[in-house]
This record gives sequence, structure tokens and C-alpha cells, in this order.
Amino acid sequence: MKNIKNLLPVATLALAFSANELAAQYAGIAGYVAPARPGIPAALAPPQNFANSTEHYEYLLELHNGGVTHSHASVPKWDGLWARAGNSYNTGRESTIFRNEDGTIVEGMLTPEYEAAFRYRLRQSGLDSSDNGVTVDRLTHCEPAGHPRWSLEPYIREMVNEPHQSWFMNDLGNDTRRIYINQEHQNLEGNHFPQGDSIGFWTEDDQLIVHTVDVWPMDFFRGSPPTSNQFESVEIFWRGTLENGEDRLFLSATFYDTHMLAKPVSLMYVFERREDLEEFGYRTRYFECSGNQNQYITFDENGNPTTQTRLPGEEGFNDPRGVDPLRTPDLPRDLPGQEKNPIFNDSLF
Repeated sequence: MKNIKNLLPVATLALAFSANELAAQYAGIAGYVAPARPGIPAALAPPQNFANSTEHYEYLLELHNGGVTHSHASVPKWDGLWARAGNSYNTGRESTIFRNEDGTIVEGMLTPEYEAAFRYRLRQSGLDSSDNGVTVDRLTHCEPAGHPRWSLEPYIREMVNEPHQSWFMNDLGNDTRRIYINQEHQNLEGNHFPQGDSIGFWTEDDQLIVHTVDVWPMDFFRGSPPTSNQFESVEIFWRGTLENGEDRLFLSATFYDTHMLAKPVSLMYVFERREDLEEFGYRTRYFECSGNQNQYITFDENGNPTTQTRLPGEEGFNDPRGVDPLRTPDLPRDLPGQEKNPIFNDSLF
């Protein structure tokens, strides 16, 4: 297990800058790179300016000579339970990379259309101050957190690495990421998906580098700008320890989105090993969400119950996705990049 104590930031790093100043400070060829925070390393900046995530991933793949092929015995083991232990996005009432502490929007991070959409969302949710609560959350429609929100959600994760796949599971919403190791992207269905399609490879020093495409329009977190169906990412995972010996998983992610982001954004996420919950006997259970039910029970002439489903267009149908006041009321209806499946028109069914 790699010790990264020499890579950790000096704890006295000044954090008095506004988010606007930090954005300007890190507006180099690599886009916005989140600086270090106490206990959270700075995000890893892309080694050069890339036109898109594919160029970035292919550069790293070539840099590492195609990656390492592991056996069951040699693949890095990230067993146990893991919980969120900090990030460089922020999720509370403090500022985020897109909003200052006074509630104003950080300039230059979003495209004009998505900056306007973010202002619309804040107005619809009554968020003109530093309050970071929301009146609308996609999870209330029983949607999965999806990518990239998966990395910010609380609760417990389990990480299982096999030579051909890695399975990253969050007990919130039964939300599982699958990373296909040493493989190419596939999209046989012609759709986008909440977690997208992820491929990856292992490096010589036990980093897992992941490329994700074909993602639903989602969110970084509640109260954040929406991502679009052009959202893609390159992520670098590794396991290490702090100076005090505490076990950590680190994730440095670079996000690309031609609809949403004015420039690439690189953030750091940290997860801690929860051996206390393991000793307590915690087990991940099925997460049931019944907030958006289009199923209902009817009874025939003999009193026998049967389950019926309301279909699109039928009275009472509740569609959890789509840019419509009844479905996504906190976004403009004409915002581009919000179709769930831009390749395949599922509105015909």
C-alpha cells in the first residue's frame, strides 16, 4: 500500500481566497484544478491541455505502456467499508467551486447557457443566499445519484477489484459503478446511463485510471449546476495512508462537459476505511425508493389484485426525467444537453 504522506499539502495553506480568486489562480492550460485543503491533497492537474477526455485517457494509457495485467492474486485489494472523508467540491453551507460563500456564482467556470440555467435553478429553489438546501432533488424521483454525484454521496461504499472488472458500490440507492479493466467502451443499447460506461487500467504503482463516457445529465450534488449528456471524466484512484497511519482511498477526477463547463475541472475526493462499522457488523442492505411510483394495484371482478403501470401519456403518469416543469422544475425547458438518451430516442416508447 503506497504511503503518500510526502504528497499531502502543508496544512497552513491559506484558504482566505474567494472561489473567484482561486478559479483565476488555477486557470492554466489544465483548466480549474482544486487546491489543497486541510487533510485533502490538491487535485492532480492534467499533464497538458486536452481537447476532450478521450485524448486525456489515451495519453495516460500510452504513458503507462497500456497498463498492467493483473491476476486474482496480484490485483490491489481495497476490501472493507469506506465512507466519504472530504472533498474539494464542498457540499454544505460553505462555498463550492461554482458558488461563493455569499451565494454569488463563480464566473468563468460554466458556459453562458449553463450559468444562466444555474441561476434559474437557484431562483426556483429560493437559493439567492449562502443557503445550500434545495426544494428539488433528483433523488426524490428515485433516480440514482449517478456520476459524478456518486463520489460526493455519504453513507458506505464497498470496493471490489478483480482482474477484469472493478465494482464500486454505494449503499445509497443501490448505486454501483462497474469499471471494465483493459477493455474498450461499448454501448450496444445506444443509450446513456446514470453511471455511464467506464473502462480502466492499472498502473505499475497501483493506481486505477478510469475513463467514463455516455452519462445521463445528472448533478455534482443537490444545489449544484446540472451536468449534461456530454459529461465525461478521467479519474485516478489510489490507496494510501496519512502521516498518522490512517487508511485512505484517494480519487483525483478531471471532468469534461462541452455543454456545461467552460474549461475542464479537476477535483479531489477522499474516502476513509470504517473498521469500526466492520467490527459492529454493518451490512449493506437493499435501498428501497418508493417516491416515484407509476405502479398501482387494481382488483378484478373476483377481487383478485393485479399490478398495473401508468405509461407515458396516460393520466397520472409521473416521469422522473426530462426538462419539463412537472419533471425537472428547477431548470429551463429549452436547456440543451438534458435529454436522458441523446443517441436513442426513448420518448417513442
